[in-house]
Amino acid sequence: MMIPKLHYISQGNSPAEHLEHIQKACTSGAELVQLRLPEVSEKELLKAAYKAREITAHFQTRLLITDHYKIAKEVKADGVHIEKAASCPTRVRKHLYTWQLIGGTAHTLQDCEILQDKEVDYISLGPFRPTVTKENLPPVLGLKGYTAITDVLQTETPIIGVGGITTEDVTEILETGVSGVAISREITRNFKSIRTFNQLLNASSTKEMRHTFK
Repeated sequence: MMIPKLHYISQGNSPAEHLEHIQKACTSGAELVQLRLPEVSEKELLKAAYKAREITAHFQTRLLITDHYKIAKEVKADGVHIEKAASCPTRVRKHLYTWQLIGGTAHTLQDCEILQDKEVDYISLGPFRPTVTKENLPPVLGLKGYTAITDVLQTETPIIGVGGITTEDVTEILETGVSGVAISREITRNFKSIRTFNQLLNASSTKEMRHTFK
């Protein structure tokens, strides 16, 4: 299972704006985008997910849907990203196609260990620094927090850093043992930054992280 090192998490004030941004991200070379629309009804999300699937399929970009695994299955997205602790990845996997990815959000070492036991394909770890895209954030981890967690975890599962990350942070983040980054605001502000992120992450398709289950 190969996971791109750069994830673009969609942002916008409406589903249409999210789709427009996904299109721009794909045009700019994003290998994986996550449709994150927490504020809309399932009906609206399904409609947006079908459109996002059309856009990403055209560019051969992978598409993940946040939390709604039934919608991810229905539109045949490449997988689902679980933010809510309420959804158990082991249970979700039973509902998905065998080829669909599952990622999960973690804020602590314990979160990472739980997700690892449930055999997620990657762990999104954050927040790296305070961010405006989410309210009621858990404590900021920073470089020290990342290092402390990766040292203990010693895992084959790719860890993706998330939370207010900019191009300036990438090199230092990779030194902590984190293998990629998920970006929302920085890319939405300037889609050309995808190229810079990809260069810094060395995220050409030949050098993607290969993740094999033991």
